Amino acid sequence: MSMLFPEVQIAPPGPKAQAIIAKDRKYASPSYIKEYPLVVERGEGPWVYDVDGNRFLDFMAGIAVASTGHAHPHVVQAIKEAAERFLHICGTDFYYDSFARLCERLAGYLPEMGPKKVFLTNSGTEAVEGALKLARHHTRRQYVVAFKGGFHGRTYGAISLNSSKVAQRAFFGPLLPGVIHIPYANPYRPLEGVGAGDEAGNPARLLETEYFVNHVDPREVAAVFVEPILGEGGYVVPPAGFLEELRRICDRHGILLVFDEVQSGIGRTGTMFAAEHFGVMPDILLSAKGIASGMPLGAIVAREAVMTWPRGSHGSTYGGNPVCCAAALATLDVVEGLLGQVQRTGAYLQAGLRALQARHPVIGDVRGVGLMVGAEFVVPGTLEPAGAYVGELEQLAFQRGLLLLSCGKSTIRFAPPLVVTEHEVDVMLGILGQCLADLDEKHHPEQAAATLGEKI
Repeated sequence: MSMLFPEVQIAPPGPKAQAIIAKDRKYASPSYIKEYPLVVERGEGPWVYDVDGNRFLDFMAGIAVASTGHAHPHVVQAIKEAAERFLHICGTDFYYDSFARLCERLAGYLPEMGPKKVFLTNSGTEAVEGALKLARHHTRRQYVVAFKGGFHGRTYGAISLNSSKVAQRAFFGPLLPGVIHIPYANPYRPLEGVGAGDEAGNPARLLETEYFVNHVDPREVAAVFVEPILGEGGYVVPPAGFLEELRRICDRHGILLVFDEVQSGIGRTGTMFAAEHFGVMPDILLSAKGIASGMPLGAIVAREAVMTWPRGSHGSTYGGNPVCCAAALATLDVVEGLLGQVQRTGAYLQAGLRALQARHPVIGDVRGVGLMVGAEFVVPGTLEPAGAYVGELEQLAFQRGLLLLSCGKSTIRFAPPLVVTEHEVDVMLGILGQCLADLDEKHHPEQAAATLGEKI
């Protein structure tokens, strides 16, 4: 499998794909985005096959969900065995072994947090909703702090925390009251008038110097919700000191620090959770996406001293479904063995992207940790986001057998299954380089000519 290449014999969407797309458009909600006309039949490892027989290299993993690759045999076997026993009994009301073992497993990570309790959910957004309830219940405070550019899900509490794209919030109001948004620390786009390396540019400090002075009394703030690495907002890795400062401020004022690791967790950064990479521990950690290789599952992992809500105050009919728990336990088995590979492959990926950046000024920034890597595209010579260019790039890559997804205003996220090797990275970089060359020739012919001259 490691030496496969994309193969597009029928330009997508082919005839079988067109029939399915037509049915979908007739009956499915118009709210679905549908990035490009990919109609999946099956997947294997980092490869996806469509209904017309085309093979694609997957570098988006269903938005960072297919952590162990598609149809990993260990995970599939665990799902089959669990499904043969029983499909549901409701973990809120009754007991079963896989539920208890998964809670134990998740509570065992991040020992620096101390003793922990776990609540299992169906999704990341449900974990966010539960964490909002938990934070307010435990602290008896009402306000929460979130970050500009942040994304936490699609339900009401989650979109109230969001500040990524206005379309996610438009005409759904009134939203949850008591949410305060502050800037996220972005080294590529530091606060106006402040250098990227200037300590005073740490926006976490605005909480005490501005927001706690002019907007809200810290004694009324229940929690700070933050993505340790910004996901939907552009795959932004904050500078050293940002999360540390949030931890200090929260400790000083009795505020809970909540890490939304729905996208950055489960080995994505080369550590089980990004918190380990930064050396900062939250009071509540949220997980989902890659936790069960695509089966619907999420988790709230909180310090035992924080998860104080009483019996019956929160529950879930399907959360911690036995088949999903089995998939999660198998996924964790696989991911724990991949962490070193993720670090090495991620470094190799970033090096390759920086080599492309040196030849294509439209790539303004390359950043990331492990296999959570972003390349931000800008109008050459400026910091102006090149959103339309990224849209074209995504579509062109798809036509050539490469699955990519954008995020932020003009960033391509590289979040492949954690099983990818350097071979797949090289294949991806080759296709990406061809796409960039073609788009440069279309949009910046003078730059394309200069790049060609350098090669010659």
